[in-house]
Amino acid sequence: MKFKAILFDCDGVLVDSEPIVNAVLRDLLQARGWTMSLEQCARFFTGKTVRDEREVIEAQTGKPLTDDWLNQFYLQRNRELAAHLQVIPGALAAVEAAFALVQQRIACASGADRVKVEMQLTKVGLIDYFAGRVFSGHEMARSKPAPDVYLAAAQHLHVPAQECLVIEDSPIGVSAGVAAGATVWAYCPLPENGPALLGAGAHALLPNMADLARWLVADAVC
Repeated sequence: MKFKAILFDCDGVLVDSEPIVNAVLRDLLQARGWTMSLEQCARFFTGKTVRDEREVIEAQTGKPLTDDWLNQFYLQRNRELAAHLQVIPGALAAVEAAFALVQQRIACASGADRVKVEMQLTKVGLIDYFAGRVFSGHEMARSKPAPDVYLAAAQHLHVPAQECLVIEDSPIGVSAGVAAGATVWAYCPLPENGPALLGAGAHALLPNMADLARWLVADAVC
C-alpha cells in the first residue's frame, strides 16, 4: 500500500457540523449588523476559522471582534453541536478501515479548536480511533490553507507527508494537504463542488465516505 498514514479533516469529513455552526454564526453576525443567507455564510466561512476573518467581520459589522463575542460564539456553537451533531454517513466504516490498513497510523488534523474537535469525535463515537492523534490549527503558527497542521500530524506519526493520504472536503483544506506534499482525496457528495476541489489540487473526488474503505482496499491490492 503506497499510503503509510491517513490524515482526516474533521468538519464536513467525519461530522456533519458545518450547517449547525454556520447557522449559529450567521445569526450572531446578523445581530451585529452583517446580514447574509445561510448559503452565503457557508460559502464564505467553510474551511476558515472565525478569528482569522477578524478584519472582514469588523469591516462588515462596524464593531470590534472581541474575545467576549468569540466566547459567546464558541459557547452557543458547542451547545448546538452537543444537541444536534451527526456523523457523516459512511465515516465510521471509513475510519475503521483506515485504522486497520495502516496499522493505526491515522490522525485528525482540523483547522478548528481542540475542544470542538475532541467534543465532536467523542459525540459520534470516533474519539478512540484518534486518541492522542488530534491536531488543531489553532495550535499551529499558521492554520489552513498553510500545511502546518498536516505536517505536525505526519511528524507525530513518523511518516513523511509525501507518504500520507489526506481526506478533505474544502478547497482551503485541500490546498493545505497539497502544500504539505500529501496525496489528497476530497470528499465531494455534491458534484457541483468538484471543480473547485480539483482546482485546489485534489487527486480524486470521493462521492461517499463509505467508498473510502473500498478505495483503500483496492489501493492495498494494487
